[in-house]
Amino acid sequence: MSPNQPRSSPTHTPEPSWSRRSGVVIGTGALSALLLSACGGGDGGSSGEGETLSVWIMEGTNPDASDFFSDVEEAFEEETGATLDIEFVPWGAAHDQFVNAIAGGTTPDVAEVGTTWTPEFADAGALADLSDLVSEDTREGYEENLMESGTYDDAVYGVPWYAGVRAFLYRTDVFEEAGLEEPTTWDEIIEVGEGLKEHDPDTIPFPVPAAQHMVTPFIWGAGGEVATGEGDSWTSGLDSPESEEGIQFYADLAVEHDLSTPTASTWDEADVQDAFAQGDTPMIINGSWTPDTIIDANPDLEGNIGAFPIPGPDGGLSPSFLGGSHMNVFETAENPELAWGFVEMMTTGEFAQRWGEESGYFPATTELLDDLQESEDPLVAPFAEQMNEAGASMPVTPEWGQVEGAQILPSMLQSVLGDSEDVDSAAQDAADEMNEIFGQ
Repeated sequence: MSPNQPRSSPTHTPEPSWSRRSGVVIGTGALSALLLSACGGGDGGSSGEGETLSVWIMEGTNPDASDFFSDVEEAFEEETGATLDIEFVPWGAAHDQFVNAIAGGTTPDVAEVGTTWTPEFADAGALADLSDLVSEDTREGYEENLMESGTYDDAVYGVPWYAGVRAFLYRTDVFEEAGLEEPTTWDEIIEVGEGLKEHDPDTIPFPVPAAQHMVTPFIWGAGGEVATGEGDSWTSGLDSPESEEGIQFYADLAVEHDLSTPTASTWDEADVQDAFAQGDTPMIINGSWTPDTIIDANPDLEGNIGAFPIPGPDGGLSPSFLGGSHMNVFETAENPELAWGFVEMMTTGEFAQRWGEESGYFPATTELLDDLQESEDPLVAPFAEQMNEAGASMPVTPEWGQVEGAQILPSMLQSVLGDSEDVDSAAQDAADEMNEIFGQ
C-alpha cells in the first residue's frame, strides 16, 4: 500500500470469501528449506541465534494482525534462532518516518514499503540491492508488474508481498431485473449504463469521480501511457492521442452520456463504495479488497453482487493499477541474509497465503494467483483475472511520489468534468506539470 492505495479497511476483518472457498494449501517444508538456506545452512538456522531483526509493518491493512505476527515470530525464531522486533507504523505517518529514519541512519532491517515508494528509497541509497538473492526463477514466482515496480536501475530492491486491483462491481439482481449482462467492450459499458438509467431513472448508473485509478484503465486501455521512461529520464504521456482518447471516454460517461452526477466528480473511492452499498448506484469500479467489507456491513447484499474485469475498447481487458506493498531490506541491516530469510517467509508460501486471507488482499505469487483465478467465487476469480492478465504499474521513478502529491491526474479530470477545460488542453497542462517534476 502507498498514498495511492485505499485506506478504507474494514473496522474488523471478516474472513474474505475467496479464503473460504479457494482451497489453496501450501506446505511448510519448502518454506523451512528456504529459510534455512537464506539464513546460513543446515544447522537449524543457527546463524541468527541470539540476534534480533527489526521490522516495520504498516498498520491498518489487517486491522487485527496480532495473532498473525505472533505466529510469524514463533516460526521465525524456531527456524533461525533470531527474534523479531516488529513495530507497526500508521500509513499516514509512514513516509515521513521513513524519510527521517533514512536521514538519521535509523532505518529498520526490514520493512513493508508501498510499491510506489520503493524507487524513491532505492534512489536515496537506503535499500539493499537484492539482485544476487533473487534468481530468475524467483522473479518469475511473483506477479510481473509488482516485481517490476520493485526494480530500479535494473536492480531488485523490493519483493512483492500483497496487492489489490480494481475492477467492476455490480448488482446482479438489478442487472437481472433490467435484462442486462456484463459489458465486454467500452460501447457495451455505455449501453449497460443507459439500460440501468432506463430501468431506474433515479439511479446513478456509473459514478465518474475525478480519481487517478479510475481513469488510468481507460488511458492504458486506449493504448496510452501515463508516462514513459528511457533510462533515468521520464516523460508524461498524458497528452498523446491515445491517452486523450481514454480520458475523453471516461469523462464522456458523465458529460455526454449522463451516467453519473456532478456531485460524484468529488467522490473518493470510499464514497463510491458507500453509494454502491446504499443502493444509489448499481455499477462501480472498486478494489478487490472491498466486496467482503460491503457484504459484512450489508448482509442483505450477499449473493447480489458480482464482478467483472475492466473491458478493453473492443474486447479483451483494459489494464488496472496493482497497488500493494513490497518487503524491503535496508542497507543498515547487519545480517542481510537473515533479513532475506524473513522476506522470503513473508512473501511466499503459507504466511503469504494467510496474510491475503486475513487482510482481504491478494498474495503476490503467481502460484497462489493462478489458483485464485480458478476459484468458483464470483467475487474472486474476476479480480484475480484482472490482476493476472491485465495488471499495470505506475512509472517506476523516484519523482512519482511528487506527481501524486501534486494531484495532477485528479486535477486534470476535475477541470474536464467541471467543463472548465476540454480534454486536449487539460491533458496538455497536466503533462507540462508532470514533465516539470520529471525535470523535462
